Amino acid sequence: MSDLGAATRRDGLTGRQTTATGWVGWVFFAGVMMVMLGIFQAIEGLVAIFNDKYFLVSRSGLVISADYTVWGWVHLLLGIVVAIAGYAVIRGQMWGRVIGIIMAVASAVVNLGFLPAYPVWGTIIIAIDVIVIYALVVHGREVQAYDA
Repeated sequence: MSDLGAATRRDGLTGRQTTATGWVGWVFFAGVMMVMLGIFQAIEGLVAIFNDKYFLVSRSGLVISADYTVWGWVHLLLGIVVAIAGYAVIRGQMWGRVIGIIMAVASAVVNLGFLPAYPVWGTIIIAIDVIVIYALVVHGREVQAYDA
């Protein structure tokens, strides 16, 4: 990749210089995906709260046997936090990256537990969570240099 027009900033934690590269797009992609995932999680939570009959199995068929209303609230709250963290990632905030990584891991685990109820959807969400984690961990620091 060419470094033409690459922005450079000194990192406040380590003192190293951080150069923004073309990978900054991955971080913005992760932020946008987090906002989208947050909205999807919130919708899934609302469906679970208001329509228990929508899902493929009864609550006893889930990995953790809990009422769908409980699962709905978990998805709804997770979705709100993920969407807020996604917006912070887009703005280049370090706390957004940290919360984003934690929430993407939590989202993957929650959807793994919810997989029997909605297998295709859960698998897609877990895959997107993994991509978000990769983008935030490997290239997240470059966004701060990009805003220089």
